[in-house]
Amino acid sequence: MAKIQNDKEPYDIKQIEVNTWKLLYEAGKKGRRTGLGFTALGDTMAALNFKFDSEEAMHEVEKMMRTKCEAEFTSSIDLSVERGSFEGFDPKIENTSEFVQMMKVEMPAVYERMMKLGRRNISISTVAPTGSLSILAETSSGLEPVYLLSYKRRRKINPNDKNAKVDFVDKMGDKWEEFMVYHPKLKQWMDVTGNTDITKSPYAGSTAPEIDWIKRVELQSLVQKYTTHSISSTINLPNDVALEKVGDIYVEAWKHGLKGITVYRDGSRSGVLIAADDKSSKKAVNANGQFTETVAPKRPRELEAEVIRFNNGAEKWIAVVGILNGKPYEVFTGKAEDVFNLPLWVQKGWVMKNKSEDGKKRYDFRYKDKDGYNITIEGLSRSFDKEFWNYAKLLSGVLRHGMPIPHVVDLIANLNLYDDSINTWKAGVERALKKYIPDGTQSKDRKCAQCGDDDGLIYEEGCLKCKNCGYTKCG
Repeated sequence: MAKIQNDKEPYDIKQIEVNTWKLLYEAGKKGRRTGLGFTALGDTMAALNFKFDSEEAMHEVEKMMRTKCEAEFTSSIDLSVERGSFEGFDPKIENTSEFVQMMKVEMPAVYERMMKLGRRNISISTVAPTGSLSILAETSSGLEPVYLLSYKRRRKINPNDKNAKVDFVDKMGDKWEEFMVYHPKLKQWMDVTGNTDITKSPYAGSTAPEIDWIKRVELQSLVQKYTTHSISSTINLPNDVALEKVGDIYVEAWKHGLKGITVYRDGSRSGVLIAADDKSSKKAVNANGQFTETVAPKRPRELEAEVIRFNNGAEKWIAVVGILNGKPYEVFTGKAEDVFNLPLWVQKGWVMKNKSEDGKKRYDFRYKDKDGYNITIEGLSRSFDKEFWNYAKLLSGVLRHGMPIPHVVDLIANLNLYDDSINTWKAGVERALKKYIPDGTQSKDRKCAQCGDDDGLIYEEGCLKCKNCGYTKCG
């Protein structure tokens, strides 16, 4: 407050800041909140030789949390005797709290003393997010199990650091450096025992992707039982987990009365932690070396579509790309002069699957004019060259069965076709689909034409860019 008063700005400019700090000061005096937490629960369970999600671990966690809670409230009561309770402490109101009723049953001596003498703090404990602090302390984080025993970690690069090695560029264009990390306490176990087989370590079966998520929810409910504030908590799941399982976790958390929980599916965003061995590209092959069949999502009758116009050499081309859940589901492409008459300002619409009077399937295109009226153009399929249409049907089948867009683009680019018009069509489809490749996606099986880097080429806004030397190529 003294600093603000001494600032040179006029008081009417400083008034909002002064009022804010006065409010915080008064709220702090009335409640005197504190948040005693902990970290390294995963390491503690391993040190005690308990599997993280075992019944023995659950029993030990409950004992530790009860002891911690008793000590916290005892200290707050002692401070109340010395300095007074927080403003508004009232035993009648306290007894309406489920937490206080739990104390009455499990900690009767602490409860009776608190009802008589009050306590200094309105709320006392939490489990805060301790990711960075735990890295500094070389421990596991909060109440989480060890994420992985070894993994790559990403460090964001300062734009002014010209000598940094760029290993990854995210969708926002931020650059990151990658480096290997081994869990420090695992290394300590290896040094003490002389054993390098991590399957024999006390961490075996206790990492985040390995534990039983139901037990993980139960463990958090035990911690919350003795915690007065909220808990920072994340359940880590593999990237192929079913949507229903994610829903089940939230329902289970609700059944246990958790204040909050986070579910992170591996690969759902450009994370700071990534598995050292990326096996996501091998998901299509099972343990017996057989390909896993995929089932394409059912096409709705109306499919949102984007209209893309571009020049293919001296020719003007147009592409209609059907979008399902944000990804290309089907594509139709041809010369603009050969297809239906569409105003230049139209960028979006809908592709509708209908049946003609004779029972044959057909695709129509609908868009809204500038006055908001629906305009429908029937017979989209007859608006494109038949040969182009058949290739588009084949390509659409590849898209809807989940082949990654960069692979689809490479597939098209590597087609050996002898007809000039088909080769022009091929280039048009390739250009249209490049728009849907997420920025930062690495190009496969290509070297930078300028510096020769094997894995330096990434996609940005449909263009190839080398993250090593800055070389760019579009088209």
